[in-house]
Amino acid sequence: MRLLRVNLNFKPTMLQKYSLLLLALLTAMPAHAADNASLQAQPLRLLDVYQQALAHDATLASALTANRAAQEIIEQGKALYRPTVNFNADTNTLQSNIHYLGTPGNNKSSFDNYRYGVDARQPIFRKQNLIQIEQAATQVRQADKQLNLAQQALMLRTTQAYFDVLMAQDKIELIGAQKQAIASQLAQAQANFDLGSATITDANEAQARFDLTVAQEIAAVNEYAIAKHTVQAITGQLPQRLASIKPQLKPNDLGQSMAAWQELALLNNLNIQIQQDAAKLAEQEIARNQAGHLPTLDAVASYTDSYANGSVSRFGTGNELQVGSIGLQLQIPLYEGGATSSRVRQAVLNKQKAQDDLELVRRQTELDTQRAYLNLSSSIAQLKALDQAVISSQSQLDATQLGYQVGVRTSVDVLNAQQQLYSAKRDALQARYNYLSNIIRLKAAAGVVASADLVDINQQLE
Repeated sequence: MRLLRVNLNFKPTMLQKYSLLLLALLTAMPAHAADNASLQAQPLRLLDVYQQALAHDATLASALTANRAAQEIIEQGKALYRPTVNFNADTNTLQSNIHYLGTPGNNKSSFDNYRYGVDARQPIFRKQNLIQIEQAATQVRQADKQLNLAQQALMLRTTQAYFDVLMAQDKIELIGAQKQAIASQLAQAQANFDLGSATITDANEAQARFDLTVAQEIAAVNEYAIAKHTVQAITGQLPQRLASIKPQLKPNDLGQSMAAWQELALLNNLNIQIQQDAAKLAEQEIARNQAGHLPTLDAVASYTDSYANGSVSRFGTGNELQVGSIGLQLQIPLYEGGATSSRVRQAVLNKQKAQDDLELVRRQTELDTQRAYLNLSSSIAQLKALDQAVISSQSQLDATQLGYQVGVRTSVDVLNAQQQLYSAKRDALQARYNYLSNIIRLKAAAGVVASADLVDINQQLE
């Protein structure tokens, strides 16, 4: 594999240990080892990974199930003003032993009673139930926003995980190229030392840089494996190949000010809207508990059929009784030990807490929007500056190598120039990923991120 090729022309014993360790890491990464076999496969782009995440992400699945469960609250609220009908029945056996004074003997008897009936109740006026129906609607709206928030969070998590894989992959490639350059410099330093035209210091310095690069490569391979498994945790599949960012990517300037983005966030951020629903729910809870002081009116109806084959007062006789009734039932609460008033005071305090939480969420949203805006603005500026830094570092390396050849620069100068070039390339790539990720992060903070934003990023991949 080109990215991990090692030049073994020198110090075979030491490098063999590094190579074996690197091989062990690669063996634990079947997907990475199979990259050559999958070169002909179409690489996945961000939108493809997001579609997989929609179907497999456990966090989104949990939010979807919670949302479906919350929809049932509407039916439970409607049921509060629907009639309730109950069937009841009972049976018992009664034994009696009556002794009449002045009369010899006892009169014993045993008889059975049977009864069944139907009761129905239709609420006509129950203020608490009306308010509870409104609360159910508020809870469902809140659950819908929570589901939308989970979808937005998935877009952000997918984007970050996608670019983490690309960054880790690029880091392996850069370290591999840097290692080859250092290996070439080491071979040259060793040859110069053997010819007596240079000291052992140059060779030792190059060897130290090479060993450090090998260690960095091992860490980079590990980061690559972790990044791919992070994508797997979201999508259910270990990614084989991911499309990279086009090298000609040009950042767009921010079209709105920070204040405009903050205003947009205060209007659209779902965390704020969810907490607003919580505050409204707390206010409705006050009204529901206050309604506990109000009278209730129900329409009630019942039918009972009872039969007894005897009685204590009339031996040997039975009776069958059928009773039906219909009417209105008014109940006026007078005193419940102060429980209703206590619940009202508790609801008032809970409303104040909900309002305090709402203010806390507003402040956090403003802070998150500021941070995302500044990070995006910084990544735009860094992207432009680092592209120029790569060009300058390449020119510096060329000049340093030329100076080394004519004897005015040392081997250490060349190594330092190489390190600076690869660091600039790495930072430039990181700036590209940060730029695209920060676009999603800013829109997520403002509550306006959508799948169309992933489509836009998808067009920047190849």
